[in-house]
Amino acid sequence: MSAENELSGSARDAVQAGSISGGVHFHDHATRPDGSGGRVPRQLPADVRGFVNRAAELDQLNAVLPGEDGTPLVVSVCLIAGTAGAGKTSLALRWAHRVQERFPDGQLYINLRGYDPGEPVTAREALHRFLSALGVPAPGIPDDPEAASALYRSLLADRRVLIVLDNAATVAQVRPLLPGNSHSLTVVTSRGRLSGLAIRDGAHRLTLGTLPEPEAVALLRAVTAGYRPEDDTGKLAELARLCARLPLALRIAAERAATHPHLTLDDLIADLRDESALWDALSTGDEDEAEAVRTVFAWSYRSLPPEAARLFRLLGLHPGREFGIGATTALAGTPARRTRQLLDILVGAHILEQTAPDRYEFHDLLRAYATDQAQHDETPEDRRAALCRLLDWYLHAAAGAAEWIQPAERPLPLTPPLEGVIPPAFENYDQAVDWSEREHATFLPLIRSAEAAQEARYAWLLSDVLWSAKAPSATIHDWLVAGEIGVRAVRRLGNRLGEARLLDYLGMGHMKLHALTESRHCHEAALTVWRELGDHRGEAESLNLLGLVELRMRRLDAAQEHFERAGLLFRERGERQREAMTLANRAAALLQAGHLPQAAEDAGAALAIHREPEVRRSVGNALRILSEIHCAQGEIEAALGLAEEALEIALDLRSPVMEGYWLITLGDAQREAGRHADALASYQRAATLHRRLGNRSREAMAWHGAGQTYRAMDRVAEAAGFFRQAAMTHRDLGDGWHEAVSLAALADMAPTEAVTHLTRADGLLAGFPDPRAVALREVIGARLRRP
Repeated sequence: MSAENELSGSARDAVQAGSISGGVHFHDHATRPDGSGGRVPRQLPADVRGFVNRAAELDQLNAVLPGEDGTPLVVSVCLIAGTAGAGKTSLALRWAHRVQERFPDGQLYINLRGYDPGEPVTAREALHRFLSALGVPAPGIPDDPEAASALYRSLLADRRVLIVLDNAATVAQVRPLLPGNSHSLTVVTSRGRLSGLAIRDGAHRLTLGTLPEPEAVALLRAVTAGYRPEDDTGKLAELARLCARLPLALRIAAERAATHPHLTLDDLIADLRDESALWDALSTGDEDEAEAVRTVFAWSYRSLPPEAARLFRLLGLHPGREFGIGATTALAGTPARRTRQLLDILVGAHILEQTAPDRYEFHDLLRAYATDQAQHDETPEDRRAALCRLLDWYLHAAAGAAEWIQPAERPLPLTPPLEGVIPPAFENYDQAVDWSEREHATFLPLIRSAEAAQEARYAWLLSDVLWSAKAPSATIHDWLVAGEIGVRAVRRLGNRLGEARLLDYLGMGHMKLHALTESRHCHEAALTVWRELGDHRGEAESLNLLGLVELRMRRLDAAQEHFERAGLLFRERGERQREAMTLANRAAALLQAGHLPQAAEDAGAALAIHREPEVRRSVGNALRILSEIHCAQGEIEAALGLAEEALEIALDLRSPVMEGYWLITLGDAQREAGRHADALASYQRAATLHRRLGNRSREAMAWHGAGQTYRAMDRVAEAAGFFRQAAMTHRDLGDGWHEAVSLAALADMAPTEAVTHLTRADGLLAGFPDPRAVALREVIGARLRRP
């Protein structure tokens, strides 16, 4: 159970880095924060097949466009509102395809799933997808929604882009995604009126009703053309009335008519009337349109072959927004080839959408219907068996991914997969990471589903395995929720080993967010359990992790003691790599205290051991520490080479956590080498990554590093701004050491405030007895005594 080795920092000052925030800005000689390279997104889904009519509505949309000379738009937000199944998405996509050439900088599209039975897409998730489409690398996307929205608006400020926000339920989902310029147009579809968009954002609202009868008949003809003899207009009109003239229902009915050309319309209408009578008997009569849609769903569902109908309703048990062949095969318990055939039947019946060669999703109404049918048409035993197969598939798939993503973690022994469950085999690191990134949005809903179904074993195991299987680019927030669910589940099962593992994972998660009190509590609780179990390896892991917490709190003697005790336990077990990990961590503590020769000895020994099997994550961390030691000793070229080698490892592993942290070290070396523009670029990139990851502590270290660089360039105002922002953030986090370091630096840049800053810094440093802190306090004391 390894953790990222923590917090060494430059021995000259504090650990440093760089970013953008709170009125403090990097300047043009640094790289652009987005790194977009001008990518033009083309995200519109395919145009709707057989779209007819809605001519008046298309004309209303055309009216918001100015001439083709790039004149600013009078209206920059259009809202298409209407009842479920009215064809809002179809209209939006048809019009978007017609006018896309008017927006030469691209088109962005997202289904916000505001009415899906599962969790809607948050503005944060949507911004992440849009920024990625605009060329921002995943690690460079801010985690904070306000920061992400600001970056998004900046990227679109001078562009003409068409944005389609489909199925929005609230204004809060939409507003952060509005570009904020008069050249881009946002089209929103929603079942609600979203009045706030009209009041505050000047949105033009177009309300979509049911189709007039002639247009409904035309839609039926368009879908069935070429598949049936020409049907009687009167009978088509009757079929349209039974579908409440709603496009979604009309398309499903037309697909059935097209695939059963031997049936007369009289037969189809009679069949649909029977379904309608059933629904009428169960209905209150207050929702005629909704009942008509459900009637058509039932009519189409009952016409499916039995196997396809079963798959349809079982897919209602899948908690994710989309699903692939592998998970679907496990859910159904059918061979992959047959599963693909059944999915093709569902896509052909227009009740499932294929979004990629191996990915599928429901319209939100149909997903709700599928879930309802699973409750009615499957026995509790069959529902449980299907859900367990699905959970088992994800469990074993995640375990396989974890072997590549976090090979140093101690794996849990798992029982063989259930019958019919064939998890994917990953041939390399990138395949494992790709799978994890693709399935990331499903992980938390899956664990919640396991808890709701009282499948405590799966809730525990999935929470545990997904810690190691999460993509390096994933933020920690979702896993913390999953980890809490896992702890509840494992405690219900009385599995103390599992509880200790999850407590240590939770502690590491809290540490990544600088929630050090919570982190220490988790690791202390885990340590108690490991000792009760007599598990010395687990005890050593928790001791090492507690050492990292003490290191973050700058309790350096306590940190060294924990690392030494952990290293001894690992040595007794013959675990050389784990012992080397504690050596590297002790080196970090010695470096912080200013004991450079001993720190160099420990870090060098750790690097030599880690290089034997080339444990790349650990190699990179040892390189980082050695780079900082060389930098502190004035050996700048050596420091640069080591930092650059470490950064290459982070990039190869696609880890923004390591990349962001090790960029700080590179920035230190670049600054000392006089490469100021390069240093600012490294700090800026580091801070952007830390903001996305939610690590405010390291983001503030980034600002401090930028402040040092501007000080070296004699740019006093910029330096003061960065030092001030860093000090404020460290104060918020209760980090006295780093606040004191930033205040001491700020005092040089703001002479009129120097006494105030130095006095507070002196008080903060009184709590740190290590040599570096004592030396800095002596310098501050001399400055305060200076006349």
